[in-house]
Amino acid sequence: MLTSISRCLIARQLNLTSVTRTNSRSMSVAHFDPKSVKENNESPEVGKIRQLHNTCHAKSDAAEMFLEKDSEKSGIFKRFYITAEVTASKIFPAGFGWQSASIYADKLGFADNTMAFAFTTGIGDGIAVVGGHTLFYAVKKSLTGKDINMMKEFQTGVWLGSAAFCSGTVWQPLVNLLQGANLSFTQVFFGTWVGCGSAFYVGLRAGRTFLSGPLKYVEEPTYDNSKQDGSLSVAIGGATGFFVGTDVAYLPAQNFLIDLVGITDGTPALLGSAIAGTSTSLGFCATQTAMNVLYPANKCWND
Repeated sequence: MLTSISRCLIARQLNLTSVTRTNSRSMSVAHFDPKSVKENNESPEVGKIRQLHNTCHAKSDAAEMFLEKDSEKSGIFKRFYITAEVTASKIFPAGFGWQSASIYADKLGFADNTMAFAFTTGIGDGIAVVGGHTLFYAVKKSLTGKDINMMKEFQTGVWLGSAAFCSGTVWQPLVNLLQGANLSFTQVFFGTWVGCGSAFYVGLRAGRTFLSGPLKYVEEPTYDNSKQDGSLSVAIGGATGFFVGTDVAYLPAQNFLIDLVGITDGTPALLGSAIAGTSTSLGFCATQTAMNVLYPANKCWND
């Protein structure tokens, strides 16, 4: 009898143990049931979290769109920023270099109506542009730490300097021709603007044609860059027109620039070169300011 009772108790204990293990396994399987996980993922709480996450992305996209629009609005600022850089790095040095070369040509005995004088001043103009452009970006790289390719800037300077040589060489013979025709100061002013601007454009296109081979950073001539070169040449023409104002001997009563940039015989050489650079800078900035305001987006050389 005791043996029978003991067997019954043992059997019940085994059954309880089996049930406990089965329940434990069932609970374990239920806990990792993929359907349960899926249901949890589809719960309202998870949906809210996902919605919040997506909202953050939407806000980020909206911010990027705002920055893009803000960048578009700052296009006019970009134009004036580039205008200032070009004035400091090339336009002022061009006038300074031309005037300095004219002083040197005079010391060599070259009269201002000779080709020797014209070529000397053209070379001075071109060298000043190459040196000014290269030096400017070397200093900018040193001060800002920006990754500026100096070989690219040097080659760009050579290309622009070759165009400056053309306009600088043409300037004195053209002014002599216009003044010899007894034109008014205003006519000489605009005639020089058109003539030297055209010479600069020819120099740009010739530079693209002949320098794009040996200089890999100079783009070959295309229709698109012909329009860019054209708009830049208009501004350069303005610089050469204002340079006419440095001549105080021709029709001084008509020279509306004489009080700003007139260079007299008694002006010291260094000061005279600085005034010459100032005259080209004023002409370029005045012309380019009008272009910055009036030109449609992506149509000007500095876009």
